[in-house]
Order: sequence, then structure tokens, then C-alpha cells
Amino acid sequence: MEIEKLKIEYGDLQKKLVDQGFISDLSKYREVAARVSKLEKIISAYEAADKLKKEILDLKEMQNSGDNDLAKMAGEELQVKEIELKKGEGLLEKLFKGGEEEEVNKIIMEIRAGAGGLEASLFAEELFNMYKHYSEKSGSKVNVIDANKTDLGGYKEVVFEIEGEDVYKKLKYESGVHRVQRIPETEKNGRIHTSTVSVAVLPEAKDVDIEVRPDDIKVEFYRSSGPGGQNVNKVETAVRLIHLPTGVIVNCQEGRSQQKNREKAMTILKTRLLDAKRQEEEKKMSAERKKQIGTADRSEKIRTYNFPQDRITDHRINKSWHNITSILEGNMEDVVEAFG
Repeated sequence: MEIEKLKIEYGDLQKKLVDQGFISDLSKYREVAARVSKLEKIISAYEAADKLKKEILDLKEMQNSGDNDLAKMAGEELQVKEIELKKGEGLLEKLFKGGEEEEVNKIIMEIRAGAGGLEASLFAEELFNMYKHYSEKSGSKVNVIDANKTDLGGYKEVVFEIEGEDVYKKLKYESGVHRVQRIPETEKNGRIHTSTVSVAVLPEAKDVDIEVRPDDIKVEFYRSSGPGGQNVNKVETAVRLIHLPTGVIVNCQEGRSQQKNREKAMTILKTRLLDAKRQEEEKKMSAERKKQIGTADRSEKIRTYNFPQDRITDHRINKSWHNITSILEGNMEDVVEAFG
């Protein structure tokens, strides 16, 4: 039986997690820990459903006991248990059928200022802080990989990594164009300005997902820079990778080590190439298979943040939320759950 195989696998993996030799390999440890967490959910859901089935059988016997009062009470309880079982079996099916992308626990997010000049850059920073605070509250780790700040504040572009349970499932619908409408502090006539910021959410590629030939990559090294372009390091530790067949360019200056920056840049390059491949496959899908939530096209205007009306509206599901300030502080659970 499938569940028995999963229980055996769960037991074997638990033993690995306490093995000192295995713990030293952090990447493998995280991969196994994620699998253990997934198996725990499946086994727990299965056992809960199995318990409900037994309780339902007992209640049906009570209905046929000949005691009218007992039968009536059992009938009422039976309805509740059958609803619970239906929900439990639905959850179990979802856990069994969960696609690989739903289980991705590491993503790369890219936020870029669009139309609107300084206002767009300031809003790009606000969106970054929103995702950062939301993720950290959820127990996820956030790591900035590359950032291009303006002299007056805000980001022209920021690339960062988030690692945590089901992080892709939670944030994948953030991909697209976010529009902000508000009166800038420098606006003397009280006019509302409209700016845009684009967000990309990419499941981090693994080595097995896509192969990149060394001959197809041009590598450049440069000094890490801060706001305004001033050099932060005297040594050329920052890395730029150029994928010659596609023209995709990746920068990484997060670490002090050239080697670490090169490895991270390669991961981002593979992630972007894999995402481009997935996007191409997505375009080939029939309209029948596309959900109401949209195509996750990067150019799709997905959400408007209207400050004068203190309202955020998602145009894909035609739903609005109030209290923009709180949501931008990372309290975006309601927004995320609306797509669950």
C-alpha cells in the first residue's frame, strides 16, 4: 500500500536527519528536511481520515441500535463527521498530487522600478520590504543578491532569494506589474502620480533542471558598488555572467568571495533560463487549461495600490483590501490566502 511505503521512507529519512555526517552537507540536509515535512503532512492527513472512517462506522452501528434517542444523536454526529472526512480526503488528495513547483522551498525574486522615476524606485523598495517582512515573519530566510539603489533612495532594481516552506506556492502570484497611485511628497499641487514596478517570482533551478554549457558563458569580474555607484570593495569580487546564446545577464555582489558570487550568479542564470523555458511552455497551453487567476505574464498589470483611497485592488480576482500601510509592513497574509 502506498501509505506504508511512505511511512517506511519517512522513518529512513528521520534517521538521516540525526546522522552527524549527513548534517554537515547543508544543501542535502535541507532537501531531506523538506521531504520529511511533506511526508509528515501526508501521514498525518491519512491517519486523521482513517480515524474518521472508523468513527463513521461506529456511528452507523449506533443508528441501527434500536434506541431512537441514540440513533438521532448518532445521525447528527454522523453528518458532521462525513463533512470532516470529505475535507480530509480532499486535503490528502491535494498532498498526494501536489506538483513539484508547489513544493519549491527556495525562490528568487526580482523587483524593478518601471514608469514613474523616483516614485517607482521608492515603491520598489517598499515592495521589497513588504516581501522581506512577510517572509521573515513566516520563518523564511531572505538574502539580497544584487541591488541597484538610487542616490535619493529606493531601488532601480533588487534581486533577492527567499528560502522557506512552500514559499513559491505562497508568493508565485506576485509576478506581474504592480501600479501605485499617490501624491509624492515633492508634489506641490496635490496631483496624484501613477508609477509602476515589475515583480518576477522564480523557483530556483536545481542542477538537474537545466544544463548550461561553459562555452556559452562569458564571465566578468568587477568591484561591488553601493548607492550612487561608489565602490564598496577594493577587490573585484562581484561577478557578471553573460549567457551568449540568449543575451541574459546576471550580476551578483552579495558575498565577499568571488567564488561564492560566481556560484550564486550561476544559480540565478539557470533559474532565469528555466523560467524562460517554462514561460514558453505556458504560452503553448490551451486557453481551457488557464485559470482565472491569469497567465502570470510579467507584463500583466496585476494590482493597484491606491493611497488616497487606502485601497489595494487585485485585478485578476477583482478583490480589494484596505490599510495599505499595514500590508506594506509585511502583513499581507490576507492577500496571499486569497490565491490559496
